[in-house]
Amino acid sequence: MEELASSRVNIVLQATYPVMEYITSSRWSERRYEPGICDFLLGNPHDMPLPQFSEAMKKWSTPQDKDWFAYKMSEPASREVIASALRQSHALPFEPEDIQMTNGAFAGLTVALAALTDPGDEVIYISPPWFFYEALILANYAKPVRVVCDLKTYDLDLKAISDAIHAKTRAIIINSPNNPTGKIYPESTLRELADILNRASEKFGRRIYIISDEAYNQIVYDGNKYISPTAYYPHTFLVYTYGKTLLTPGQRLGYIAIPPTMPEKEMMRYAVLIAQIIAGYAFPNALLQHALPDLQALSIDVGRLQVKRDRIYHELKDMGYELNCPQGTFYVLAHSPIPKDLEFTDRLAERDVYCLPGSLFEMPGYFRISLTANEDMIERSLPVFRWAIGEISSQKSEDSSQIS
Repeated sequence: MEELASSRVNIVLQATYPVMEYITSSRWSERRYEPGICDFLLGNPHDMPLPQFSEAMKKWSTPQDKDWFAYKMSEPASREVIASALRQSHALPFEPEDIQMTNGAFAGLTVALAALTDPGDEVIYISPPWFFYEALILANYAKPVRVVCDLKTYDLDLKAISDAIHAKTRAIIINSPNNPTGKIYPESTLRELADILNRASEKFGRRIYIISDEAYNQIVYDGNKYISPTAYYPHTFLVYTYGKTLLTPGQRLGYIAIPPTMPEKEMMRYAVLIAQIIAGYAFPNALLQHALPDLQALSIDVGRLQVKRDRIYHELKDMGYELNCPQGTFYVLAHSPIPKDLEFTDRLAERDVYCLPGSLFEMPGYFRISLTANEDMIERSLPVFRWAIGEISSQKSEDSSQIS
């Protein structure tokens, strides 16, 4: 790996290199567009987009005034639509001024960190994480502090979080429903977390914030209800993207919402605005903002996702896999039948089934399956999953007989 000019880029590169190398240089990267593979690697669409999405893009692409495609920040109409939706979903009196439009949750997280942290501040993130939390923290000259969740329940390990908080702690990133575990953090956990953060903020004389990554808050199963940390802790930055609900991750549209209950909201609104500008003008494009009133009402078929989840979960469980039944998100998390998850996913890839190795998201010995694969991919993959675990079981039996 050649030395890069920027020391900052080098620091971030160390945190992202394994996943970026896999995404850009693996067998999957070479074959991802081939029609015959079963692609469970990422949360990418494998069906045509919602027709209503395309209709909205066409409808709002016709200019209605001379400023239709001029520079945009957070458009008043967009903010009003979102504030109205949040008043219903989060039961808080959000106002349009509480909303800052971003080009997706990736930018939203970047902006929130830039608005909150100074060099040397510490930011806690929960492991297993989304790939880029650590890198985004490092990119803002802060120190990432890894706290592993309760690996039996996938709930937050509140004692570990409490032990990780120090005088330099500035924020904690919470992702619920969680990618990759699918866990929705319950009310009791969020209440206790709020108590921990309030006590620690008072002890150290500086406010500790929650950055709530709510990318999947509409993707929940079995009648579960999503609960936001904003209900219990007003010092929360709510980060959202429409890329999951609409399954259009290439159309970068999202927002940061600052709860109206946050005492310092006026200051934080301005801090977010400045952070958006210096982050490279992290506002969504004009067309997406114009179309938001129509897009807000759309969603992919979550019931269909649940059917796919059930199919994968029950079939693999019957084959002998140990796996988690997620409460939400696009993903099913499974134990690799052998400790080396990269080796196991390579075996699957030899037969055109591509899954994400757990080693790439701080969970060696696991692999992740994306439910955004279509039904045909699922059905074609099941014999491969059965073959893979059968081969391993046969090898273990053979090794055991030789030893005895």
